[in-house]
Amino acid sequence: MKTIKFENLNLSNEILKAIEDMGFEEATPIQAAVIPLILEGKDVIGQAQTGTGKTASFGIPLLEKINPEDKHLQAIILCPTRELAIQVAEEIKWLSKYKQNVRTLPVYGGQPINRQINALKKGVQVVIGTPGRVIDHMRRGTIKKTHIKLLVLDEVDVMLDMGFIDDIETILKGISRDRQTLFFSATIPDTILQLGRKYQNNPEFIKITHKKLTVPGIEQYYYEVRRADKLNTLTRLLDLNTPQKALIFCNTRKMVDELTLQLQARGYLADAIHGDLNQLQRDRVMDKFRNGIIEYLVATDVAARGIDVEGVEAVFNYDLPQSTENYVHRIGRTGRAGNAGKAFTFMVGKDIYKLGDIQKYTGTKIRRQNVPSINDVQEAKIEQFTAKITDYIENNNLAGYKKIIEDLVENNNYTSIEVAAALMKMGLNEEGQKQTEKENFGDTGAEPGMVRLFINIGKKDKIGPGNILAAIAGETGLEGRLIGTIDVYDRFTFVEVPHDSAQRVLQIMNDNYIKGNKVNVEPANPK
Repeated sequence: MKTIKFENLNLSNEILKAIEDMGFEEATPIQAAVIPLILEGKDVIGQAQTGTGKTASFGIPLLEKINPEDKHLQAIILCPTRELAIQVAEEIKWLSKYKQNVRTLPVYGGQPINRQINALKKGVQVVIGTPGRVIDHMRRGTIKKTHIKLLVLDEVDVMLDMGFIDDIETILKGISRDRQTLFFSATIPDTILQLGRKYQNNPEFIKITHKKLTVPGIEQYYYEVRRADKLNTLTRLLDLNTPQKALIFCNTRKMVDELTLQLQARGYLADAIHGDLNQLQRDRVMDKFRNGIIEYLVATDVAARGIDVEGVEAVFNYDLPQSTENYVHRIGRTGRAGNAGKAFTFMVGKDIYKLGDIQKYTGTKIRRQNVPSINDVQEAKIEQFTAKITDYIENNNLAGYKKIIEDLVENNNYTSIEVAAALMKMGLNEEGQKQTEKENFGDTGAEPGMVRLFINIGKKDKIGPGNILAAIAGETGLEGRLIGTIDVYDRFTFVEVPHDSAQRVLQIMNDNYIKGNKVNVEPANPK
């Protein structure tokens, strides 16, 4: 099916803005098929697997059809379990973020009914609930049926398997036939078709099939983290696993840019790719990734489509993808051509509820891992350094250096073990110092929040401030207004850039060309 963008579906600006905030970039097949039908007022039977964007497929048009000025209950969404009701309610809440005066309420057993009754009395337009609790409210008269114009039954097959057929029919009979009725289900047994014939008006039957995707040979792990701890968790995993090439996925373009700058500021060789980049910029980033100039590519799902790079050792789901299909597409970019691959997924709060859907869809086990501690990272660095030493001993002639160590031991009161320990500590400290230097440029004589860079070309190379500004802005994507003072001298130039962007500028501009001149860029010395 041809991909369709949400802006082509006749949606309001409020819904489009909420969709963008949630990280959706294109409609899934079920969304593209049923949203126009629901907006037209047609009854629908939609067949699609869990994780294909089903909730948004009915939630988006439902919210478009709600009258925010009318405080009466206008729509009910039935779900088989309280967990699903909570998930659906949260997604509807996100989708209605910019819809003023639209109030939603989840109702399910195990929650004090008086709290639900009080909320209903204040005015709610959309109820998301389990069949038993919805019937309870209908019998109490706290759910008024007179203004309901839309009824959604989500995961109908599950409700039937759980024995809710009588409850479902009670609700369907209790609400005026002058309504729009939507059934969504992963399977369509005859019972659902019979319900459709009995309680729907000429329903449109939409079936979305997909080939089941598997992810053999990929080790999959998940980490339960707080949102504020995501960055530290990511950097520790990068330090612990040291992948030479890795893809890091975020759900929005804004998050991609933000995370890329945070990684660059910490000295990681990272760059971004998303829908706001033109083809030339995309090609330039991809060339750097293929050639190892950058190690970590931060991307959105749509921008990463078509990326086929050999040697991707790991995929990080910094944001949990919106659908299970996207999860498979993401992690399938590692572990290719018989190579081992790893996938790391960060789960925040109620993301954990989606874990079962992902495991069921992929047919694989995703193992829970604890977030590595600083000590874990340090131990890993020691192991990596020890492996380097072992490899160096086996592949190099060290005869001359052995003589130096023998003299050092003989002429001083040291053992060979003490000398080796000192050298190892010096080596580890030097690696740590290199990382610190990447993160902190020290005093370069710049204004606060800026880093002053030295460039080895100047007036004699027919260079002016405009050339420097245009080159940096054009090559790095840094907005020109963010670039600070530019001082051009005869043979060199100083330019100030924001601290968070300095590593990116150094990384991209070094060995680049300005007006045909190959340039060298480095942090400036203090004035």
